[in-house]
Amino acid sequence: MTDLPYSLDITVELLLASPLHRYEGRPADGPLPAAGTETRERIELRAGLGVVGDRYFGGKAHVREAVTVMAAESLDAITAELGLDAIPDAANTRRNIIVRGVDVDALRGTTFSIDTGDGPVLFLAHRPANPCAWMNVTLAPGAHKALRRRGGMRCEPLSDGTLTLGAAVMRADAPLGLLSRNLEN
Repeated sequence: MTDLPYSLDITVELLLASPLHRYEGRPADGPLPAAGTETRERIELRAGLGVVGDRYFGGKAHVREAVTVMAAESLDAITAELGLDAIPDAANTRRNIIVRGVDVDALRGTTFSIDTGDGPVLFLAHRPANPCAWMNVTLAPGAHKALRRRGGMRCEPLSDGTLTLGAAVMRADAPLGLLSRNLEN
């Protein structure tokens, strides 16, 4: 992807494809149970459709936000901010892709790719994936507020491809910010 001049080594820490909308109704009632394994070693993406096997795949209303990407550092930050004993399970954010090493929340309007070794998958970051009240139930009390401006981005997949867990390269049409700090407000 020679038209994406900025590059950064990152790590893909979590991949999620869930066929169910598990966070429905009131958070106090708790999430619906999972239908099988939601976290994956690899996911397949399709341009304009999303993550194969995910609840938003092919949904016309979700074309521009079919894939959610979030920085693992967001969970590190809320762990410190809320004084938690352990980092919450990233799968409970319901984000499709959790990466470490880049400021995902700064990607709005950016075309970027992630390459985990099977070729780059191209995305366009449209808008923030704002956290919801469910985060107070599934991550920790106070997580909803603590994740504001740290919830990741809703992205449109622009190419087909495969992503796997582990080392990756992100390329972008704008400078990529590092996240070596705890994400401040």
